[in-house]
Amino acid sequence: MPQPSNEAQRSSPSYRLAALDQDFLLGDAMRGVRFQLEFEKAERALKAWGVRSTIVVFGSARVREDGPGSQSRWYAEARRFGVLASLQGGAVQDSGGVRDNVIATGGGPGIMAAANRGAVEAGAPSIGFNITLPTEQEPNPWSTPELTFRFHYFAMRKMHLAMRANALVVFPGGFGTFDELFEILTLRQTGKAPPVPVVLVDKSFWGSVITFDRLAAEGLIAPADLELFAYAETAEEAWARLLAAGLEPGRPLGPKPEV
Repeated sequence: MPQPSNEAQRSSPSYRLAALDQDFLLGDAMRGVRFQLEFEKAERALKAWGVRSTIVVFGSARVREDGPGSQSRWYAEARRFGVLASLQGGAVQDSGGVRDNVIATGGGPGIMAAANRGAVEAGAPSIGFNITLPTEQEPNPWSTPELTFRFHYFAMRKMHLAMRANALVVFPGGFGTFDELFEILTLRQTGKAPPVPVVLVDKSFWGSVITFDRLAAEGLIAPADLELFAYAETAEEAWARLLAAGLEPGRPLGPKPEV
């Protein structure tokens, strides 16, 4: 009697190697594993490059270098900040196998591209933590290719943005920028993060869209919470604010949050 074919067994989804079975890996039961994979992939690459600490720059993806109104100024200041922070913060030098204050952005266009571009012009690496969106977001061409990551989970992206941050510099932006800003402010307010300095660029913009003083006046935040951030108008002023708040080139600011 001839041996039956085992083609049905070999072609069954159950026979696929688990690590190569996308139907299995992308199923609901493996969400925790996918979460861990997103953490580990970026973590190993950052360690390989010796990235010990970062300066995170947020801002609108819709800002253009030649955009209307204040857009061109915001873009120019973000670009200049990328240069200044990279040159003076320690990202250019590989000091004993580590780099500090490396520019990190959301990896997209607009303000994020400007900050990554400035780092390139300073001769420093920079990081792009990109995210998959319904309308595909492409990575900007300025982040270091080996440090350009794509995440599915916003939570994991936020973790990587927060866990090495020595400082946060926030340019005008929309919902995404507000989301990241208040994430860090909440970590600061609740003591889940060290005293990471936060600088908001363009006081007139921020004052027109968020009345922080009203929150304090109504008792919704403590008056001391207004000291969790400062304002700046230029790249140089933003850098000075960070230094005044305790940022030191070539070293991490303090213990990182347990995120």
